[in-house]
Amino acid sequence: MSEKKKKMSMKALILMIFTSVFGFTNITRSYYLMGYASIPWFLLSAVTFFLPFAFMIAEFGSAFRSAEGGIYSWMERSSGVKYAFVVTFMWFASYVIWQVNVGTGIWVVLSNAIFGADKTQTWSILGLDSVKTLGILGILWIIFVTYVSTKGVDKIQKITSVGGTAVASINVFLFVGGILILILNKGQILEPLNATALVKSPNPSYLGGLQVLSFVVYAIFAYGGIEVIGGLVDETEDAERNFPRGIKIAAIVIAIGYSLGILIFGTFTNWTFAYTEFPTETITLGNVSYVGMNQMGYQLGLAFGMADAAAKTVGGIVARFMGISMFLALTGAFFTLTYSPLKQLIGGTPEKLWPKSLVEQKNGMYVNAMKVQAIIVIAIMAIVSFGGDSAQQFFEILVAMTNVSMTLPYFFIAYSFLSFKKDETIEKPFVKFKTLGSAKIGVFVVCTLVGFANIFTVIEPAISRGDYLTSIMSVAGPLIFTGLALLMYNRAKNK
Repeated sequence: MSEKKKKMSMKALILMIFTSVFGFTNITRSYYLMGYASIPWFLLSAVTFFLPFAFMIAEFGSAFRSAEGGIYSWMERSSGVKYAFVVTFMWFASYVIWQVNVGTGIWVVLSNAIFGADKTQTWSILGLDSVKTLGILGILWIIFVTYVSTKGVDKIQKITSVGGTAVASINVFLFVGGILILILNKGQILEPLNATALVKSPNPSYLGGLQVLSFVVYAIFAYGGIEVIGGLVDETEDAERNFPRGIKIAAIVIAIGYSLGILIFGTFTNWTFAYTEFPTETITLGNVSYVGMNQMGYQLGLAFGMADAAAKTVGGIVARFMGISMFLALTGAFFTLTYSPLKQLIGGTPEKLWPKSLVEQKNGMYVNAMKVQAIIVIAIMAIVSFGGDSAQQFFEILVAMTNVSMTLPYFFIAYSFLSFKKDETIEKPFVKFKTLGSAKIGVFVVCTLVGFANIFTVIEPAISRGDYLTSIMSVAGPLIFTGLALLMYNRAKNK
């Protein structure tokens, strides 16, 4: 009886999936890139990626519920040590790229928290331009976080819960504020909504087929994080009935949440004439969320009949609130993700695959491994920040690198699912794909979507606008880490 009480209800399951997957910045970035035309892709990705992949993860997690290695354990049994190690290393690489992205982007967040606007494009260290300045600040941030983390400090995780609450309130504020603006303006919206707007992007960079298809990786990335549900099957009450229903409902809620968020953004932002107080050349994928929320506060003030100056003050307050909450959340997440993926990679894989110095622990932390990780992050950060021409390109490179690195492992995890289904010696307590045929269809759909989305994301900048640097950097991270993983595996095998 007491064991039943500990089980999660379907409502709790849905809430956990939602908080793990749903991301506010996915709304603002998608509106910035595609306008209302991004909505169909979110709905399509929910059906063709989120649902089938979530069920695969659920089957994996249920079968290997007692394994400590996470995704490595799932793939090792079904696809072999080499395959599992390389894919897990690639998965870890995505968090390294995340550190590169957030380590530089966090200064945009801090600027909004202090000034209510992104002032980073005016910052300069030793006469260097803003891109290089952000790169240097990012490098200093990595050194600081790594130094503190190696001391075994865990109190910083309290910041995560505080920041998480603040970010949740930002989501609520977007929906409530947008609806309030709509009511006060008597249903008038700034971005016209019609059938054409849902299929044709107002962004001239996203009108061709190649560019539109490359956006799919953004939609897939927006559903990232669902691998956390792998260990929740056995934690769920009446899992056979509630788990599939919970995943379906969560997928619907998240897809509708993204779609409504994008629609609401159009109530207070006209895409073509957006941000009249903020010239478009200063908007990047790194600051668009803060610029957008500033615009929302401004429009909310006008809707309440405030004078222009007072409305701008409201906009600044909203942008500052978002900056503070995101800074707290990202700081907590940074300290956690500096160590957590590394711990799963080294602790979950065979110790013989690693040099002895990397598996040594101090204060319960893989100190030497964390230092090596910091060196890799700093090297990538320096290459990206000193290789780009502008802040806009700088953040496009970082976002593209993050999206490719974080979604590519999904392809290989899904592909490994076929071997998992074929292996009849593996006990499978939870089964959603009842036949091998249905599993093949699910794997084909997920792998095709993820594979083509990443290919288009990589080649689109080079083909469409001759931006070879973004294309090269998008694929460089995963390739380098795959090569490192193969070298380490072969080294251990030869020994």
